[in-house]
Amino acid sequence: MSGLVPENAVAAIRVSTTKQGADGDSPGAQQEQMERFAEARGVVIKKFFIFLESASKEQQPMQEAIDYCKNPRNNVQLFIIKSIDRFTRGGSDFYGPLKRQLDDCNVGLVDIYGIIGQQKVNTLEHLGVKYKWSEYSPTQKVEYLEAERAKDELRDIMSRMIGAEVRYTRMGYWMREAPYGLVSEKIDTPNGKRLVLVPHSVEGPMIRKMFELRASGLYDDKEIAIKLNKLGFKSRKYVLRDKHDRTKVIAEKGGNSLTAKYVAEYVRKPIYAGVICEKWTNNRPVKAAFEGLVDPDLYNKANKGRLLLTTKGAEIRLVKQKPVVRYLNKRGTKTAQFAYRKVITCPDCHNPLLGSASRGKLGKYYPAYHCNKRGHYFRVPKQEFEDTVREFIKNIKLTPRSLRRLLRP
Repeated sequence: MSGLVPENAVAAIRVSTTKQGADGDSPGAQQEQMERFAEARGVVIKKFFIFLESASKEQQPMQEAIDYCKNPRNNVQLFIIKSIDRFTRGGSDFYGPLKRQLDDCNVGLVDIYGIIGQQKVNTLEHLGVKYKWSEYSPTQKVEYLEAERAKDELRDIMSRMIGAEVRYTRMGYWMREAPYGLVSEKIDTPNGKRLVLVPHSVEGPMIRKMFELRASGLYDDKEIAIKLNKLGFKSRKYVLRDKHDRTKVIAEKGGNSLTAKYVAEYVRKPIYAGVICEKWTNNRPVKAAFEGLVDPDLYNKANKGRLLLTTKGAEIRLVKQKPVVRYLNKRGTKTAQFAYRKVITCPDCHNPLLGSASRGKLGKYYPAYHCNKRGHYFRVPKQEFEDTVREFIKNIKLTPRSLRRLLRP
């Protein structure tokens, strides 16, 4: 730093994750190093920028600090970073354009390790002329190599971490955030301590009830959502963080009631049947190392045949099927919910009554007992009919003699 020493500076601190921020390379530790660096050189740090964000993305988090330096009103002459890998991990492709923005507004970039030099050499200085191409930094090659090294390091770290997560996912363990209804738990396995999913004490019964209601065939998704909301269903709450400073919470979301759309989404997820099927498994079903909330049979009934999950030994198949064409659809598959079907006769024609649920214009189903179109109309809503039968049975009184005759083999 020969020549005039800049008076004002900004300091940029970056850690890749919140966990890293709590370890040795925390924002506090970096700030302390930069303050000592500035004090030793008589530099005043006007502002600290703290970024808890990866710097390998298209939108570089350091851009906010650079834009601050571009404003002449802020009177900044120096941009301090801990090291080049804290400035960007996008390699020389990102490092060069970011540094050039600072050069264009006469702000010098320095790191506390001294890799980035401030000296400029003009190859035509002996002739008394200067061009953009004739002036260069002797440390530029070293800086670019350091930027590429940081990029390689990031690739190595991510390859090891993501590679291990993919491998363990294919073995049936869980490596992501637990879905609604389940919670992650670390257990001892032959492969060390690994995460599995266990039922959530409150959310788990909600998901199982959702599957049971849909499998019954008596309710549409909107009605199921209404029933579960009455039982207290609320989606999980989560926080939104600042895209640069991950320690800063800017909003809280979640805690919403269930809707018909999400009922359909929940019942399609095979994880609730103890099967993992996602990108990391090449979209092939893998038996999870933990039990699901529902069995495959209930999963299939809830999905109404459009998704078919079958297990045969170690082989698991998850097949998407097209809906059955209406005229080929087998009738009477949902009549088990009508207890008095073909037991009580029609008051007009004395033939056994049938039971079915007709669908209205808005998609709602109306279950009822009815006669089979024999020249007259008889139809009574299911609940009303069964309540009448129960009240009738309560009033029946049998003498011991009548009861013996009724039970006689």
